[in-house]
Amino acid sequence: MPLAIVMGQHLKWAMEDAFSSRRRRKSLLQTKEAGTDNRNIVDDGKSQKLTQDDIKALKDKGIKGEEIVQQLIENSTTFRDKTEFAQDKYIKKKKKKYEAIVTILKPSTRILSIMYYAREPGKINHMRYDTLAQMLTLGNIRAGNKMIVMETCSGLVLGAMMERMGGFGSIIQLYPGDGPVRAATACFGFPKSFLSGLHEFPLNKINSLLNGTFSAEMLSSEPKDSTPVEQSNGEHEEKQISEQADEDSIAEAPESNLEEQRTMEIVPQDPENKEPKEKGNKRDYIQEKQRRQEEQRKRHLEAAALLGERNADGLIVASRFHPTPLLLSLLDFVAPSRPFVVYCQYKEPLLECYTKLRERGGVINLRLSETWLRNYQVLPDRSHPKLLMSGGGGYLLSGLTVVSDSLRADPSLKSCASTLDSHAAEEPATKKQKCVGSGS
Repeated sequence: MPLAIVMGQHLKWAMEDAFSSRRRRKSLLQTKEAGTDNRNIVDDGKSQKLTQDDIKALKDKGIKGEEIVQQLIENSTTFRDKTEFAQDKYIKKKKKKYEAIVTILKPSTRILSIMYYAREPGKINHMRYDTLAQMLTLGNIRAGNKMIVMETCSGLVLGAMMERMGGFGSIIQLYPGDGPVRAATACFGFPKSFLSGLHEFPLNKINSLLNGTFSAEMLSSEPKDSTPVEQSNGEHEEKQISEQADEDSIAEAPESNLEEQRTMEIVPQDPENKEPKEKGNKRDYIQEKQRRQEEQRKRHLEAAALLGERNADGLIVASRFHPTPLLLSLLDFVAPSRPFVVYCQYKEPLLECYTKLRERGGVINLRLSETWLRNYQVLPDRSHPKLLMSGGGGYLLSGLTVVSDSLRADPSLKSCASTLDSHAAEEPATKKQKCVGSGS
C-alpha cells in the first residue's frame, strides 16, 4: 500500500477519533449545567460518592471507561458548580485515568529524547530534547558529512545524528571501556544500510593515533592475550594486590573500585561473553569469539584510517567526562572551518574549556549558551504557560575551527596550509595608488 494512502487513512482515523471524543464530551456536558466560578468549591475529598472499591467493582464487571466516567460525573456533588473549563478539565483527567488508549508511533529523536528525559534523565546526562536539537543544528549535521562523536548518553546523540544524516556519510564513534553503548540507538530501528557508515574506535588509542605510534599490532595483541593472562596469572595478580594493598594511596582506591564495577556491569550483560556449559560447543565458541575479535579489529583499523585523514566535517562531544582534554585532543582530527559542539550538564567545566581554547587558538566564534524552555498550553480561550517547567537542560559550547600559525607547523596539516597558500598566490596583488603630495 502506498505511503500516502496509509498516511491518509491514519489521518482519517485520527480525525474520526477526535470528532467522536468531542461528541462524547459534549454529550457529557449537555447533561449538566456549568457554574459561574469555582470560589465555593472546597477540595476536601468528600465530593465523590463512589469509592475505590465501587470503581474496582465496575471494572471487574467489564464496564467501559466511558460509562465509569459518566457515573463519576453523576456521583460528584461539585461537578455542577464548576465552570465549563473546569468540567472539561475534570472529564479529560478521568478519561485519561480510566480509558486505556494505546497509540503506536514510529520512534524518532523527539519521542525518544522526551521519553529518556522524563523517565531516565541520568542515562542521557540530563540532556533536554531542545538542547539535543540545538546540538544537531550547531554541529551542521547533514547527509554526506564525516562526523566524529564522543558521547555517553546511551547512544541517543548517535541515533539522532544517524537519523539526521539518513544513511549518507560516515560517523566515527569514540567509546570508553570495552565497547560502545548503543541502547537508545537500537530503539530507532535503523535499516542495515544506515550501519554501513558507522565506525567505532576506542578512546584509549587516541593518543597513540595522534603521536603516530598506532599500529594494527596494538589491536590484534590485546584481545588474544587478555584471556590467557587472566587465566594463568590470576593467582600471581592476587598476590601482588595483597602485597601492595598497604602501599596504595587512598586516592587510587576509588578508581580501582570504579573499574571493577564497570567490568561487573559489562560482563554479565553481554551475552557474547558467556561461555557455554557444554564442552562440545566450546570449540565453536572459541572460533566464534575469534571471528568477532577479527571483525572488531577490522572495524577499528577502518576507523583509524578515517581519523588519520584529519578531515572530519564536525565534532560532537556529550559525555560524563571532563570536556577539556577530550576536546583539545579531538580537535586535531577536524578539518578547518568546521563546527564543533560540546555538551555538559554544568557550566564550570565548559568555562575552563572556553579559557583553554582561547589560549590554544585555532578556533573562532566561541559561544557558551544555555537554552531556556517553557511549555505552553494552547486551548480555546485558555492558552497560558504551564506552571511546571524544567529547571535546566545543560550548557553548550560551540565554535568553528581555523588554521592558525601554531597549527601550520603540524606536518599533518601541511596539505591544508599549502592549499591556503596556493589560493593566496592566485589572488592578484593590490594596486598602490600614488599620493600627490603638496609642494611643502
